[in-house]
Amino acid sequence: MATVDEPVTCSGGCHCGAVRFQVIVDQYKAVECNCSICTKKGFLHLIVPAERFTLLQGEDVLTTYTFNTGTAKHMFCRICGIHSFYRPRSHPDGYSVNVRCLDSDLLSRFRIAPFDGANWEQSIEQLRAQD
Repeated sequence: MATVDEPVTCSGGCHCGAVRFQVIVDQYKAVECNCSICTKKGFLHLIVPAERFTLLQGEDVLTTYTFNTGTAKHMFCRICGIHSFYRPRSHPDGYSVNVRCLDSDLLSRFRIAPFDGANWEQSIEQLRAQD
């Protein structure tokens, strides 16, 4: 269930439609993190290299929130507040797309793996090993 035959281009965006993006998916694999921000946002991470992500519109309405180390760039639409993607601390040269923000109902296709982000420093190598 986790692998696709050929890479698939999926579209997504925020609730109001001001932010739109495309992402190339080669595995239906996502991560559910239990850290404080991901839990509160309900974020399901589809982590991709930067070359597999394209922001189509909405750069002008994105606002960035940072905390702790400041490495992660948590971007969200300033109009509707939805966090549809961001630059994660774990993969700062890539993107983490919220599977829940993809168009259509693709969530059922994804295998969701837990990640202990509440204990990030002790768990990060486990996440990176899944790449």
